[in-house]
Formats: sequence, C-alpha cells, structure tokens
Amino acid sequence: MKIFVTGGAGFIGSNFIHTMFRRYSDIQIINLDKLTYAGNLDSLHDVEKDHRYTFIHGDICDQVVVGKIFSEYQPDAVVHFAAESHVDRSIDEPAAFIQTNINGTFTLLEEGRKYWRSLGENLKNTFRFLHISTDEVYGSLGETGYFTEETPYAPNSPYSASKASSDHLARSYYHTYGLPVLITNCSNNYGPYHFPEKLIPLMILNALEGKSLPVYGTGQNVRDWLYVEDHCQAILKVLEKGVPGEKYNIGGHNEKTNMSIVHTLCDILDKRSPRNDGKSYREQITFVKDRPGHDLRYAIDASKIEKELGWVPAESFESGIMKTVEWYLHNLDWCKRVTDGSYRRERLGSGE
Repeated sequence: MKIFVTGGAGFIGSNFIHTMFRRYSDIQIINLDKLTYAGNLDSLHDVEKDHRYTFIHGDICDQVVVGKIFSEYQPDAVVHFAAESHVDRSIDEPAAFIQTNINGTFTLLEEGRKYWRSLGENLKNTFRFLHISTDEVYGSLGETGYFTEETPYAPNSPYSASKASSDHLARSYYHTYGLPVLITNCSNNYGPYHFPEKLIPLMILNALEGKSLPVYGTGQNVRDWLYVEDHCQAILKVLEKGVPGEKYNIGGHNEKTNMSIVHTLCDILDKRSPRNDGKSYREQITFVKDRPGHDLRYAIDASKIEKELGWVPAESFESGIMKTVEWYLHNLDWCKRVTDGSYRRERLGSGE
C-alpha cells in the first residue's frame, strides 16, 4: 500500500505517519510538506531513514510537483492534512489560508482526478482520497446539541471558511467526477508534536518558563478534545472501511471549557514539575481580550463512525492529557527547536 500524505511534517500528519509505520510493515509513505513554521522534520527524525518513507519538500499548490508525485509514485490513497490551521493567524493574515486551504485542495483534487482516471478498473475501485477537515466549519453551538454530519455549515473565521470551502470542493469532486472522496471533520486534537501556538502546548511551555498563561475572555468557551492517536486510528478506519462520498465526524467525547483545561494543566504540572517557590502555576493565569468571532462551543456527535465503522476513542481526557504533559516534559528540546526555527528546512547530520 502506497499513501500520499500532505502536510505530514505537521502535528496530526506526523502522528499519522508514526501510526501507519507501527501498524503496517508493507507500506510506503510519500510525504509532501511545504515546511512552514508549523511543519518540522524534527517530528519525523526517527523515520527519515526508513526505506518505507519518502519526503518531498514542496507546496500542494504546485501543480507540477503534485502531478509528478501521482505519476511517479502511483499511490493507492491520498490523505490530505496540509492546511493553514491557526484561527488567530487567519484573522491577521487570511490570504495564506485561502491559498493553501482552498487553492491547494483544488490542485490536489484536480491532479488526483487525472491520475485516478488513468488507473485500471481494479485500482480505480480501491483508490481513496481522504480529506481531513475540522468541526469549526459548522460554526458555534449553544449550550446544548451536537454537530452531526448533516449540520449546516456556518463558518465564523477565515480559517473555518477556507476549510468549509475545501470540504465543498472535495464533495463536488465525488458527485461530479466520481472521484472516491471521503471527508472527516474532527474536534480539537491534542498530544505529541503539537506546535506551541495552540492552547495545550502553549500553556505547558509558558507555565514552565514562568510566563503568563493567557486565557481568552472568561475562559468559558467549550471544545471537544480528541487525543491525536485516537484521531489517527479513526482515519485508518475511514481509509479501510469508509464509503466514498460519505463524511464522518470524529470526536473525543470530552467537552471541556478552556478554563478547565488550563486548571488541569496547572494541577498536573504542580505535581510533575513544581515551581521553585512552591506556588501553583494557576497564579500565572491572566485573562486577555477575546478574539473576534470566537465560537462559544463545539461538540461532535461521533455516533456515525462508531456505528458504521466501529471506531471509539481509546483515551479518556484524563489519560490523554497525562500522556501529553509527560511527552512535553521529556521533549523540551523539540519544543525549543520548532519554535526558534533552528530545525526546519536545513539538512542536518550530513557532515557538511
């Protein structure tokens, strides 16, 4: 099995590649990544010399590069992670989100369609294009209710609007051309290799460095949290058993307010890496002005993927967050390298 992965040097993509290599011995991964600030080969240093792994530095918007990968490697599936993904950045610089998330997805779909049409009937039937998306496309929930696969789209940020657009493009390529597209919409992921601009790694590192722990508004925004390894296992289920043309919501069944997340992290760190002065990390919490269009609550109804494909998350939030904190405490050097840019695009260990 040969899988063309986009954005494999990012958070979820790198975890997915690790998951695939643990699961399969007879697999080939072709990883196309632009290596923006959030994509770092350091997250894949342990597989970079594996004969089953190929890295290509390039942009999903580059039609020539994408087309060459299809023709040269003849993949059995595409798993499309590559995206600009940070809401705050989309507010300040939306153009990059339109370019990568919409135009890049179009390029992949179009080149994928050309390649798929060239295949023999058996390979055509087994080929899959899996588009990874987010629950943010659905907008904001009130205090009750859940996002289902039938929930109307109502994106409220440039990021979520760009992902909603890419979802619609992916869906259209199935209905118009028959390309065997599948779409997944997941809740907030957390776990190893998460770039430290997102809530959980940011709070861990700021706490350890004695910096303030900035919480938007009152901290009462609610998210459904999904351990990244559980997400990767769900993606595998969709690849193996998912029905082309369908979409699957993936959630962790773990609704938490931002404030409760920060309190939990502080309490764990108080025990695992206490402050020198004996005080709680909670004293570093500060409240900052809320961001524009900050959705109140996201919550996923993941009953479809459970009933139809047999997936349920293995980790509770309590077990997953402990694993996450432990990983960061043991990988502070990785955090330093990915945030200061000392390990990004250059070749290391070549002796030159």
